[in-house]
Amino acid sequence: MAGRSLRTARHYLISLLSLGARRPSRDCLCVFSTAAQQRSTGDECGPEDPRDEPRHPLSERTLELKASKLEEQVRDLTERYRKALADSENVRRRTQKFVEDAKLFGIQSFCKDLVEVADILEKTTESAAGEAEPSDPKPTLKKIYEGLSLIEAKLQRVFAKHGLQKMNPVGGKYDPYDHEIVCHVPAEGMQPGTVALVTQDGYKLHGRTIRHAQVGVAVESQE
Repeated sequence: MAGRSLRTARHYLISLLSLGARRPSRDCLCVFSTAAQQRSTGDECGPEDPRDEPRHPLSERTLELKASKLEEQVRDLTERYRKALADSENVRRRTQKFVEDAKLFGIQSFCKDLVEVADILEKTTESAAGEAEPSDPKPTLKKIYEGLSLIEAKLQRVFAKHGLQKMNPVGGKYDPYDHEIVCHVPAEGMQPGTVALVTQDGYKLHGRTIRHAQVGVAVESQE
């Protein structure tokens, strides 16, 4: 009985061993799968492909070149923008100056013609003053002189209102930009080179000479 049980157990053990040889157990499969996964993971985490190593420095160099070019373009555009602003400001100032000058000197030609009328009025007033006599029973010339004097004074006030002023160069230094020499006179009590007399009045419009004063300049007398 015991011998029979032993043979049965031996037969069962051989069957188990035979079955295990034909079909691996789940533990064996898990071990094999884990080892394969580790090999696969090890391959992925292994050293990089040496062919990929030079790409990084080349890419950085390319980016640096592109950044340098962009910075240069930004500087160039900024400089052009500043120049454009400066040119625009200069044009604006010139245009504004042109408009202001046009407003101030737009009547320049009219003033040149009008000062000739003022010359005639001044000479007429002086002539009337010389002929008017206080003892005249008919003070007609005196009244004419007074009326002409009032007109001349009013005309000069109108001139001053619009920036037109008569020059008074007598005793001053000769200035070729304001004066025109028509004669020379002996420097009697005057410094040579100064204006001794005026034969025709000069005028300025807002500081700009529109008619030169015709003057006589003092010079040293030659004995």
